[in-house]
This record gives sequence, C-alpha cells and structure tokens, in this order.
Amino acid sequence: MNRKRLGRTGIVVTDICMGTMTFGLQADEKTSFAIMDRALEAGIDFFDTAELYPVPPSAELFGVTEQIVGKWLKGQKRGEIIIASKVTGPGHGWFRPPVRGGFTALDRRQIFQACEDSLRRLQTDYIDLYQTHWPDHGMQQEETLGALTDLIDQGKIRAWGGSNETCWGVMKNLWEAEKHGLARMATVQNNFSLINRRCESELAQVCRKEGVSLLPYSPLGGGVLCGKYNGGALPKGARFTDYIQNGGPRQQRMAARFVNARSLETTARLQLIAADLGVSVTALALAWSKQHDFVASTIVGATTVAQLNESLAAADLVLSAETLARIDEIDAAIPCPMTEDGLRRL
Repeated sequence: MNRKRLGRTGIVVTDICMGTMTFGLQADEKTSFAIMDRALEAGIDFFDTAELYPVPPSAELFGVTEQIVGKWLKGQKRGEIIIASKVTGPGHGWFRPPVRGGFTALDRRQIFQACEDSLRRLQTDYIDLYQTHWPDHGMQQEETLGALTDLIDQGKIRAWGGSNETCWGVMKNLWEAEKHGLARMATVQNNFSLINRRCESELAQVCRKEGVSLLPYSPLGGGVLCGKYNGGALPKGARFTDYIQNGGPRQQRMAARFVNARSLETTARLQLIAADLGVSVTALALAWSKQHDFVASTIVGATTVAQLNESLAAADLVLSAETLARIDEIDAAIPCPMTEDGLRRL
C-alpha cells in the first residue's frame, strides 16, 4: 500500500480506505469482522465509519456500524489504526436523519453529543478524523469550527474534515478557520468515480491550492461500475435493485442518478479497456481514483471478503498515460453519466 498525508495534518494513511457503511445490515457482525481482518492483512490501516451507518439509515439500526467497528477495534493495536467517523448534518430535504430526534444542526451541543456517543460505540478515547456528514451552510461556521477545534484541543479528535461539501463550503470553512484562528479542514469526502468526475474541476483546484485531501467515496459508482446492472439486470440483494423495486420516492431518485442508460454505456465501454489490461473494471476504477494527486485515500466498501479481494487488485495497479487517455475519450463522449451528486441541493 502506498501512503499519503491527510491535508496538512500529521495523519498519514494507506491510499485505500476500508468503508463500513454495509456493516450491520448487508454484512452481519461476523462477516464485517472478516472483512476488516482481511483489509488489515492486506495492509489497509484506514477505516471510515459514521454514526448514521449502516445505509440506508434507520432508527432501528442507527449506530450499529460503529458498535461493530468498536468491538473489532478492541482486539487491535489502536495506535496502528486510523479511524474516521462522522457527525450527522442536516438531511437537506432528502430525509430527516434518525438521530437526536431529527435535529442535526452542526451546533456546539450536537457536535459534542455526537462525538461522545461515537467514542462510546467505538470503544476508544479518540477519533483520528472526525467529519461533518453533510454540511450545515445555514449555521454560523465559527460555532461549528469552534466546537471541532475544542474537540481537537481536548484530544478527542486529531483532525476534522467534511463530507458532501461544495467548493464554496470548503473555501468558507478555510476562510473562517484562518479568520478566527480555528482548526482548518483537512479533508473532504465526496462522491467521485468514473461516472461522476465533477471533482476534477473546481474542487480539485481547491484541494491542490489549499492543502485539502479528497477522500472519494462510491468509487465504483454504487456498484454500477462492477457491471452488475448491465443489460437491464437487477441482481438480487443489490442496493439499487432494492431501491428500484421497493424504495420510496427519495430512493427511486437516487437509483436513477446512478443506474441509467449513460452510466451503463460508460461501464460497457470501460469493460473493453479493462479486458485489454486483463483486470476487472473494479480494479480499473479504483486505480484511476488513486492516481489523482489531490486524492489521499479512496474508500472501498464490501459486503463479503470476496468483494474486498476484488478491490485489492487495484493496490499495485498503475494506469498508463495511454489507458488514461482512452478513459478520457469515454468521458468526452458521455460526460457526467451520473445525473447529479446531490450538492446542488445544498
């Protein structure tokens, strides 16, 4: 595994991060432990979770993922593992988060309460990277940053970052931190993949110029890039199969963002490139993500050890300039296959 620094912090992580949002729902505790054991065996030392997990979020399962990660973490050498978690921000019209009665403004009380609860579930006395899970642009940012800075000063978190944040939001946070002498944002965790390359424009420049690291999530386009939805297939047990067949209006909209004619055609064309290289599109997509200079670590998810093993094939894969050019040709022909990434709703 290669290693990169998170922003301008002292935290250095593997360039593949183990995501955990399936733990406690699609993957039971035993399977989740096996996945984390395999990740650690492969050299991954960076694990990403959230108080809101597993996904889709529910009041019944809220916090279960952190509990599973915490049980596993107790059996490890804590100082050798980097743990990232998140405090839930506003639902922005998508849904009312099933936490703290649905009141999830990023004010001081909410942030402190969320952090204490996460520390308890994770069975640790500190979180390496604490992230705001959707921003709260209506909140006075000085209060949000002040609370996060105090948590750093208290030793409860080492650094903070954002998730699902806009370019304006990143710059606003950096400006507020500089203006008031508060802890600066180290990372931003956004949707970024071969069917959603929006981060390569304005956000990439912000990250490069301001020393903020991107942590891409959903690098496989929610599983679309694995090819399992090609030809109109709706595989049993797949997330978007469930959303399409059983989901409410919000889940139906989300599925359509990911699974559509343009994203499926992009996947089909990428399969030809992957075949020429003798790798899967999964490995191709993850290697492509990791090769961006503004990306510190790409988050991979899994519901089985076999799925994780497929992702691990990207660990040492470096794409040539010729391959990158072929990928860019697909993007030029089918720009932005994923219809949106949700940020315009902020």
